Amino acid sequence: MVSSAQSSVIAPNLAVSTVIFTLRPNADGCLKLALPLVKRIRAPFEGQWALPGGPLNISEDLATAASRNLLETTHLEPRYLEQLYAFGSLDRSPGSNLADRVVSIVYWALVGNDEAGTAVESENVQWFWADELPALAFDHNEIVNYALWRLRNKLEYSRLAHRFLPELFTLAQLREVYEAVLNRELDPGNFRRTVEAEGAVVPTGERLAGTKHRPPQLYRANQTGEN
Repeated sequence: MVSSAQSSVIAPNLAVSTVIFTLRPNADGCLKLALPLVKRIRAPFEGQWALPGGPLNISEDLATAASRNLLETTHLEPRYLEQLYAFGSLDRSPGSNLADRVVSIVYWALVGNDEAGTAVESENVQWFWADELPALAFDHNEIVNYALWRLRNKLEYSRLAHRFLPELFTLAQLREVYEAVLNRELDPGNFRRTVEAEGAVVPTGERLAGTKHRPPQLYRANQTGEN
């Protein structure tokens, strides 16, 4: 038991975790939001799935630690990495005493489907649909739900969707990203008008090759004022 006098001078341990989102086709060929999880090999929560992460080294900053942990556990190097929130409730790890308390600085990352294909998959690292997760270790279900809320909210007012796409894309591909992240269908005509009115994309004058019918126009993200 740790006394109140002792607890006042005990500093919590710091860790960095990351929620990594990508889009993957499901059995029907439709894109769905997915993320990789790592199976814990030690107590607490041995055998349960958790977010990639690890302790913060004294000699590295937070973003460096997040990138390092991702590379070590999944071999991913995301094109977009942003600090999400700090999670440090006293009951994050039931049964632990205050000396074992861990505060996690959580990042969220976006990777394109091409990048996601380079991720390590094994008995201990697997991809899961973001809306169909099992019970995760610690408070990681809460963390993923918060990251999903943040992603969907930011998608509405920023150009974050482009992070899932290659440099050149069609409006149909861009709409598919929005539909997958927001988990609802969008009217193609209204979507086109909205995107063009916002100036979020720039036509390249090129068209997608290899289609049976009139090839659709290719666009690139308008970098001016991008959030």
